Amino acid sequence: MNKLTGFSFWRINLAPALLLPLLTMALLVLSNRLQAQSLKIGFTRIDYVIAQLPESKQVNNQLSIQQTQAENELKRLQKEFEDKLSIYQKEGAQLSEAIRKDRETELQKLQSRVQEFSQSAQKSLQDKYNQLMGPILTKVQQAIDTVAKQNGYQYILNVGSGDTFNVLYADEAYNITDLVLKQLGIKPAPAPESPKKTTPVTTPPRKNSQ
Repeated sequence: MNKLTGFSFWRINLAPALLLPLLTMALLVLSNRLQAQSLKIGFTRIDYVIAQLPESKQVNNQLSIQQTQAENELKRLQKEFEDKLSIYQKEGAQLSEAIRKDRETELQKLQSRVQEFSQSAQKSLQDKYNQLMGPILTKVQQAIDTVAKQNGYQYILNVGSGDTFNVLYADEAYNITDLVLKQLGIKPAPAPESPKKTTPVTTPPRKNSQ
């Protein structure tokens, strides 16, 4: 079984042109395997399972606090830069060459500081996310492994939504999401209706804001 890995904070989408050949190849492989033996394939919704865990809610709260603090500090630095730039633009023509150069150097340093803080804050948030989500992902993977072995599944697929790769057809009879939740000690809530036939949806990757 492939192990779950940390979700990237900045989500990246595979182009449909790349997904189609991969899906076709996977279907061909599965088709050949099905001719040799009867496979039991189940599916689950990883995002949904993780959202049901109390630890996940705590992680979201911690990340939200850290992100808000970083955004506030970034806004403060940006405002400081914009205020000093505005003053320089108004008084620049009246300043001596030496003072003007000093002001320009100060603005350049402050602008670099804004950019460096933005990159550092983003990396810090990503590292924190990976640190907090690591144990949760391991816990979910272990539950999936247990359910698969106990119920005789050879493959477990992940059915996502939005810009996450979707399985084109999924029979609810093979949905193991509730079994995974029970394995994690969570009482299953009504799950969203499984898509019968869908077309994969892609959206542009989120751009980092500075």
